[in-house]
Amino acid sequence: MKFAIGYRDAPGGEPFSAVVTDYREAVAEVYFSWSGQPSGRPNAPATDWGAQERLENELRKIRRLGVKLDLLFNANCYGADAVSEKLEREVCGILERLDSLGLLPEIVTTASVFIAELLREAAPGIERRASVNMRLDSLSALDYLDGRFDSFYIRRDIQRNLGRVREFADRCRERGWKLCMLANSGCLRNCPAQTFHDNFVAHSAEAAARRTSPEHSDPTICWPYYRDPVRRIEFLKGSWIRPEDIRCYEGLVDVVKLATRQHDRPRMVIGAYASGRFDGNLTMLMEPNFSSLFGRESWIDNRRFPDDWFGTAADCATDCRHCGRCEKVWRQVAGTSARA
Repeated sequence: MKFAIGYRDAPGGEPFSAVVTDYREAVAEVYFSWSGQPSGRPNAPATDWGAQERLENELRKIRRLGVKLDLLFNANCYGADAVSEKLEREVCGILERLDSLGLLPEIVTTASVFIAELLREAAPGIERRASVNMRLDSLSALDYLDGRFDSFYIRRDIQRNLGRVREFADRCRERGWKLCMLANSGCLRNCPAQTFHDNFVAHSAEAAARRTSPEHSDPTICWPYYRDPVRRIEFLKGSWIRPEDIRCYEGLVDVVKLATRQHDRPRMVIGAYASGRFDGNLTMLMEPNFSSLFGRESWIDNRRFPDDWFGTAADCATDCRHCGRCEKVWRQVAGTSARA
């Protein structure tokens, strides 16, 4: 299985290219956003020249390793600029800059149909990938995008259902498309606040300049929800796939994305999935990483999952019917770090 990992700027820390070098055989792609551009995560401002210089230097090293580059324009909202000449100039200008550096990306991932159409005309040689933020959960959705995109992220909320993944994989093979998935999302499955939160993140730079409501500053559902220890069992019902179960997607998924752009230990994440094994607190592999919130009392011991866990997760891939199986697994895997 080949992985796509997200570039993480770590000034004064380990260069991201060092992680890519050590796991070169497992890494197919490195995805990154451009400074000052909104994306699916908070981004460095355009005025942070140090961050921009580090990015370009790291991309040069990664390109020399033969790893593909994937430029992100995956913000969920571009506001009034969504179909503007201004956004067109910005996108084309970034591609021209990268081309001048010998770093023209092989892939552009976007949630914008406008940008996808722009790329079809301006850069027909670049693979256009439909972002996971588009939440593609039906074959009809893929068909509607035919001609606009070349590869697709399946909606993470349905990816534990191997039957559905197989249907997506078959359609992609028929049409010459690629199928991708995100393996380590810590988000609540079918979170009703996802659109709101994605829009908020796209405007995070503007939001930072506003006075924040002190009592209502958290735009998420998951963090307040998980502060109640009784509700932490919902973590088991997420969309994440354990490193040990990634093998189940061989032959179905072309590239597995690992969320590492905001993760403070990207080496640990890629190491776990590349080896197909992790001996530790499973929450630490996820982004968002809830290990600090769960604390010692809710250490999720990855070694204690039952052998039939993936089957249990797949059976409950659409809606929870409160059958009691997760409660049984929770009693087996959750506890204090002293058990590790």
